[in-house]
Amino acid sequence: MTRLGGRWRVTRPWPPHLRPIVHSYAGYWDAAATPFRVRVVPTGRAVVVISLGEPFAQVRRLGDASPGSQVTGSLAVGLEDGPRVCDHPGGQEAIRLELTPLGAYRLFAVPMGELTNRAVELRDVLGPGAGVLVEQLAATGDWGARFDLLDLALSARLERGPLPAPEVGHAWHLLSRAGGAIPVGRIAAEVGWSQGYLIRRFTEQVGLTPKMSARVLRFHRAVRLLTREGASPTQVTAACGFYDQAHLNREFRALAGTTPGRMASARVAEGALAL
Repeated sequence: MTRLGGRWRVTRPWPPHLRPIVHSYAGYWDAAATPFRVRVVPTGRAVVVISLGEPFAQVRRLGDASPGSQVTGSLAVGLEDGPRVCDHPGGQEAIRLELTPLGAYRLFAVPMGELTNRAVELRDVLGPGAGVLVEQLAATGDWGARFDLLDLALSARLERGPLPAPEVGHAWHLLSRAGGAIPVGRIAAEVGWSQGYLIRRFTEQVGLTPKMSARVLRFHRAVRLLTREGASPTQVTAACGFYDQAHLNREFRALAGTTPGRMASARVAEGALAL
């Protein structure tokens, strides 16, 4: 259990059979009911937020003010290629899961392309059982018991979920291991598919094309180097394979709506910038 500013965070190791699927999970609750706004940037992961207290007032893509962008309650978010703004009235209590793309494909049992750049109510992907799970978690005050319930629900759901194609799994592994710095043609040759077929199957099961996934993974690595390891923009440009700093700046504006310098000076926690 740790305190991050005005918020408490609690987690524990999750079962071994969930580790290839769940990248992280943690419970949160606000120490004080203070409204806040965060900007969430692409990470190459799908996200589930189970609201046990006050839900987000608004979750929308940056620059999107359409009524259809309004999502409240517990939610699921597919992979994204741009930033999202979340407003909360304060008093948050929630469980947040980060899922690998293929783990989300198994858990949600829908083509991940349908969730690309979208935040939807959790029941829209998990069905009526999502509401029952949220009620059970909210009624349980002990975090260990909450995580036990969550582990059981995830395990049961994953047993029934579709298995991704091994070729797509291998393609994602190659991209992740290289931090996005690998040509799509080389990936296609390694998995034994044509580029066109790889793009179709990969996008269906991951949610982004291989090329866009590579951009997101490279960006995510750059963010980590800037914010956690204190690297300079020049060092990040060389380490992540950007052509030059102008290219680095363009990618940060496209994927996060900000600059590397502002990202480096912001407080970043699990893909979210405090605004």
